[in-house]
Amino acid sequence: MASFKPTKIHVYPKLGEKVTQDTLYWKNYKAPIQIKQFGAVSNVAFSPVAPYNFAVTAFTRIHIYGPFSQEPIKSFTRFKDTAYSGRFRSDGQLLVAGCEDSVVRLFDVGGKTALRMFKGHTKAVHLTDFTSDRYQIVTGSDDYSCRLWDIPNATELNTYREHTDYIRCGVTSKLNRDLFITGSYDHTVKLFDVRTDKSVMTMDHEQPVESLLLYPSEGLLVSAGGRFVKVWDLLKQGQPLVSLRNHHKTVTCLCLSKNGERLLSASLDRHVKVYNTTNYKVVHNFDYPASILSLALAPYDESIVVGMTNSVLSIKHKKSPSESKDSTSQQRRRPSYRMFVKGKNYIPKQDDFLVGKQVKEHLAKHDKQLKKFNVSKALDTALESWTRRRKPEVTVAVIKELNRRGTLKNALAGRDEQELSRILNFLIGNLVDARFTLVLVTPAEMILDIYRSIIGQSPVIDRQLLRLHELLERELDYQRELLEVLGMLDTLFASSLPRNAVECSGISSSNGFFLTY
Repeated sequence: MASFKPTKIHVYPKLGEKVTQDTLYWKNYKAPIQIKQFGAVSNVAFSPVAPYNFAVTAFTRIHIYGPFSQEPIKSFTRFKDTAYSGRFRSDGQLLVAGCEDSVVRLFDVGGKTALRMFKGHTKAVHLTDFTSDRYQIVTGSDDYSCRLWDIPNATELNTYREHTDYIRCGVTSKLNRDLFITGSYDHTVKLFDVRTDKSVMTMDHEQPVESLLLYPSEGLLVSAGGRFVKVWDLLKQGQPLVSLRNHHKTVTCLCLSKNGERLLSASLDRHVKVYNTTNYKVVHNFDYPASILSLALAPYDESIVVGMTNSVLSIKHKKSPSESKDSTSQQRRRPSYRMFVKGKNYIPKQDDFLVGKQVKEHLAKHDKQLKKFNVSKALDTALESWTRRRKPEVTVAVIKELNRRGTLKNALAGRDEQELSRILNFLIGNLVDARFTLVLVTPAEMILDIYRSIIGQSPVIDRQLLRLHELLERELDYQRELLEVLGMLDTLFASSLPRNAVECSGISSSNGFFLTY
């Protein structure tokens, strides 16, 4: 007796991911290193000078990590409450941070205690940054004010109270020491000039502003808040250029790549999006296990550091050229020597006794029913919810096998309303798929023949049959339109071919008779 042959499932070609230069570039990072912190990581900032250490602000501590260290090389723990916005000065020697207790602290990176403590705010300080001349600090607070401080004298120089809600982000100009920008939960972004007593430009983000970023040329400003990332032209009085909405939840932070050609945004939806700054299209995407609060990119894009709400710091280092080469040319592991001691090409000798190992056959559910000739149950198994939605090729293969055996009509007959509705749903969803059309036309015709007499008795079945009819009519219209387009294209191609003149044989060219083709 011949053994049962399982149903052959046709494997259809899949459209692979489009491989671009951005895909290759941003996938060229090692597996992430995850470091547990004492609380949610609210800020990550890289030092602008070699060896490019980075400061991690989490709960009541600021840890400084080396480029490749997994343990902090320096820690600042003299905060009475949650710390915010730890940032380096441009020479990498000083670090400033705000705090929930409203005090701004200035640290020497080589020391332990605070060099200066600036008191004046009345609520939590979420924004701190140095001006480009290195001698002043800009701060923003939940008391709706932003202040300018003098470092040598530890005094307050000016206070601005134009915002009407919490100030949670800001950035200072690296080209002009007198300019800084703040973003607030009042939906506005304001540009301040310290030579005046009020803001010189205001932009409406229309959402609470969570992060700000200046391009290296400082002609463009990027703001993030809500689900939107917006780009503003500062040279045209804050004219909006682009509004991006690629995240599903609030965008929390922004950063630029080494050459300013790629913009990165991170969100509470656990994604980091990479945009091309020429057309602002998403060119790559990173996924993370938890909502993202902070994001920083090392100089020369050597590392991507992400801080999350689950108190985990994720660090991805770029692969070296040798590691990249090894990963692309990695081969499958070869069998061990003990498994093939005689070699895989060993041919048994005449006196050898060859012991064969019986391979146990594992049949799919539908094949088990087909083996027992339960054709209706085989079709029911192939029409299970997960199979028909995720693996429609399996359902189609079973229908094709039943038709080959001549038992498809028996499998379709005797169905109640629920079972018939499930079959019609599958046909409606897959009948016009070019991969399945030739197979599914047959069961569609059989269903109409078998159940013609009961049409009109079930409103559910009637609606589905009408949908199937409309689907086929629409598909036929598409096919007619495509044929018309093909005809037009044939005409255009034919008319675009060169027309060469050929003199007829036996006719003098002086008479001017020629054939053209």
